[in-house]
Order: sequence, then C-alpha cells, then structure tokens
Amino acid sequence: MSPTLSLFLDEKKFMWDGTPYATREEASAAEQAYRKDNFEVCRIEEEGKFLLYTRKVIKEVVVATH
Repeated sequence: MSPTLSLFLDEKKFMWDGTPYATREEASAAEQAYRKDNFEVCRIEEEGKFLLYTRKVIKEVVVATH
C-alpha cells in the first residue's frame, strides 16, 4: 500500500496523517482526537486499512514586528 500524501475534497486540501490504522476503532479514536483539536478529518478505507486525512484552518495570524 502506498497512500496518497494529500487529497482534495470540495476544493479543500487534506494531508494524510502517516498512519495506516488496522481497525475502524483505532481510526475512530484518532479521528476523535483530531476533531477535539479542531481539525477537519476525512477517513478512507484502502486495502483493508483505514487512513485519516486532516486539515486545520488557520483562523488567526499573528505578525510580530520589531
């Protein structure tokens, strides 16, 4: 299995988290943790493994000046 590192859904870019989860339960637990940290998550099943693709929208940019 060689998952795609990124994918686009609804014109939004998601990045693979790098872990092929063996079970739906493992993927679900990781997905909940990502959602708790305000990530958008997409779960895909590929070759019997579960892959999570995530994205986080930056809502505020802080610019430091000297």
